[in-house]
Amino acid sequence: MADEVEQQPTTNTVEEPLDLIRLSLDERIYVKMRNDRELRGRLHAYDQHLNMILGDVEETVTTLLFLFFYSFQSTKRNIPMLFVRGDGVVLVAPPLRVG
Repeated sequence: MADEVEQQPTTNTVEEPLDLIRLSLDERIYVKMRNDRELRGRLHAYDQHLNMILGDVEETVTTLLFLFFYSFQSTKRNIPMLFVRGDGVVLVAPPLRVG
């Protein structure tokens, strides 16, 4: 009918998993990678494979050491701009939204 207006999805709705990533553009996100790597940085761009470009990244690498007992060692470094290949991504957490 001509009187019915087609509903356009609002820009803040989450209908597909990648919508959550879209809403996190230009926000700081947490990315868990394979091999015990963790990234925290500002999301600049992404694609359907979860390839991402992050800025102001803090990378944390956790390694398991064995001398006479097991212990964990964490190494941190800051990276100004980073390309993340999507096949290494395990988890992406958007910023906490209080509302």
